[in-house]
This record gives sequence, structure tokens and C-alpha cells, in this order.
Amino acid sequence: MSTSDTFFGPDFPALQAQDPDIAAVLLSELERQRHNLQLIASENFTSPAVLATLGSTLSNKYAEGYPGKRYYGGCEEVDKVEVIGIERAKSLFGAEHANLQPHSGASANVAVYQAFTKPGDTVLAMSLPHGGHLTHGSKVNFSGKWFNIVSYGVRQDNELIDYDELRDLALKNAPRMICTGATAYPSLIDFEKVRSICDEVGAIMWVDAAHFIGLVAGKAIPSPVPYADVVSFTTHKVLRGPRGGMILSKAEHAAAIDKAVFPGMQGGPIMSAVAGKAVALKECATPAYQKYAKDVISNCQVLAKSLEEEGMRAVSGGTQTHLALIDIRSTGINGKVADERCGLSGITLNKNAIPYDPESPAVTSGIRVGSAATTTQGMGAPEMKEIGSLIARAIKDGGEPSKAQAISQDVRALTAKFPVYPR
Repeated sequence: MSTSDTFFGPDFPALQAQDPDIAAVLLSELERQRHNLQLIASENFTSPAVLATLGSTLSNKYAEGYPGKRYYGGCEEVDKVEVIGIERAKSLFGAEHANLQPHSGASANVAVYQAFTKPGDTVLAMSLPHGGHLTHGSKVNFSGKWFNIVSYGVRQDNELIDYDELRDLALKNAPRMICTGATAYPSLIDFEKVRSICDEVGAIMWVDAAHFIGLVAGKAIPSPVPYADVVSFTTHKVLRGPRGGMILSKAEHAAAIDKAVFPGMQGGPIMSAVAGKAVALKECATPAYQKYAKDVISNCQVLAKSLEEEGMRAVSGGTQTHLALIDIRSTGINGKVADERCGLSGITLNKNAIPYDPESPAVTSGIRVGSAATTTQGMGAPEMKEIGSLIARAIKDGGEPSKAQAISQDVRALTAKFPVYPR
């Protein structure tokens, strides 16, 4: 493939000459994204405009501090970028305060803990086996090591958050903070109910909206912002921005949040990423993006239904978001093997525990699929139905190399109709 056939800019030949090893990886990764089905629920294809900011001269500038209050000189231009991004975030989400500096969603979560708690405090958060995140109390994560994490989960009968259990645990443990949000929960969260529980026990209401904030930005699902004291999230999932994090909060918490981010848990922001976040926020404020967000949900619902028609079960009866959690025990294949077989067939997804999973986290009884990236490509209901069939074929037959190869060819035929970063 010639350089002119790639998505990369005019400086790419210089990279090829200087470091052919890395240049080759950039090309092969572009081809992987173009020809495989990308169904990881936490991934998306950001716009060329966002990619342009990430490769800009803003990357060269050290800017510890905040606009107008930097440690280093020469920040006049990057100040403009951050101010624009802050105002766009506040406008898009109706937030009183926004901080665009966290390097990642996990970094944003560290800042939330630091702003509102001290080591040893009690925090209620969603159980990892029921869909929670590592920063919600995993024993191998700082959150599980530094805080007294009390976990709540989903009901066994309907696999939805058990708000009665959450309230009982809150009354019993008097937490300093209650966290809602998850990485593998396909249903909507009742923010009003959580707010009521927080008020009853005097707890800070924190929503980790990393997975679904893009749907909020697109006005496709209810927003947590009017209810929560603080909302943290990533910018690279449905939101379709650069890899990074962001925090929204009530005005009364602005100083605590900003101090927790800098100097509390990180130094200078990555200003090229801050600019990329600003660009993405502008894109999210368009009617086209609002349609996209709604399409993401409808596409995921079609995909979940398609997998159910193939004999698998959608956890909690389906999905109301961009992701679906699928119980695949009926196939006789576990999540780990399914993940591997799909990978060999050109389908990128991930194994995932289901609520009350009899298998270990390293094996699992399920898979997690997402529709954000395929919807960005322009795929719709017919393609989602076809993808469900391809996944089922890969899980059942992908263990045979010849069949995996045949499925991979069908995947390539589908993705060729919806090219990523067209040549």
C-alpha cells in the first residue's frame, strides 16, 4: 500500500524514513480498524478534526495550572483552547463547572475521590461482577486499597439495579459518597432515585458516566447532571472525542475539583488532547450527532435481538444504551473462548462476566458488544442483524481455521461497504 493511500498526513513519509518499524504498525492498525468489526463498547472512531488536534503543536506546550493562572509563561494560546472547551462543556451538558484536564477516566475518578473523601471513608459503588469499574472498589485498584468500599448490585430476577438494597446499604453504612455508573450495565439508571438516597444519608452523589455520557450529549437518554454533585467520564467512547477524561460539577464544588486535578493528582494537562475534547464537544452539539446518538441505541437493540434469535440471551432483557451484555451459556462456549474465536474471525469484542456468573472473571459466561463504532461507520439495522449472525457463526464454528477464515472474509465484505477513514 502506498503512502498516498493511507489516512496519514504529509509528514508520514518522514516517519517511514526515520522509524519504519513504528510507521508499519500505524499502517497495520489502520488496516485492522478498516477491515475488522469493532464492537468493543468503550471504543469509537474519532473524527479527522479531532485527530488533527492530537497531532498539533499544542502537544509541545507545558501548561500546569488553569487559564490565566499558569505556572509557565507562553500559555496565551493554550488558554484560549481550554476556555473554549470549558464553555462548550458547560453549554452542552448544562453544567455549572467543567474541568477538561484529566488524562483519562480513571484519572478523573481519582480526582473525585480526592475532592470529596479521605482514605478510610466509606463509599457505595456498583459491584464489579455486576458491571462496576475497577475504580469502583476493586481490591487491586487504589479505590479498594484506600477506601472502605461497600458494593451494591443488581437483582437476580431482572438484572436491574436493586435500589432497595442500595438504600438499605446507605442507611446502614452512612457513606461519604455514593457512586453510580458501570462498564457493563445495559439499562438506564434512575438518577432521581439515587439523589433521594444521597439526600437521605447526606452523601455526595457521584455519577461515573464514562460509558453513556455520549448518549447524554446527544439527548438520547436522561442526563445525570441536574441531580449529581459531580459527574466524571471519558471522552473517547460514544462521545467520540480523543482519549481522555472530564469532570462536571456543581459550582460549589468547582474549587475542590480543580484542586484535586491539579496539583492534586497530575501535573500539566495534555493540551492537544484538551483541544481535541473541545472539537468533539462542538461536534456533539449538532443535530447530526443527536441523530447518531439515537441510532447508536436502536442499532444496539437490533444487535441484541439478533443475538437472541441466534439462541443467546440478552442480560436484563435487552438494552437501553450503546452496549449489550450477552449470556452465551446456551452455546456451550464460555466468554474467553468466544472472545478468541471472534477475534480469529475478524470480530473485535470482549468476554464479560454476567450477573451471578458461575465462571471466573478470567473465563466468564458472557460477551459484551457495543454499537458506537459501527454506527459511526454508517451501519444500520440490516447490518446489525448481519453482525449478530456473524458473531453467532464465529462463536459456534470459529474454532475451525477454515470456517474462521470464511467468516473473516464475510466481515471484510461488510466493512468494505462502510470504510473507516476512507482512502
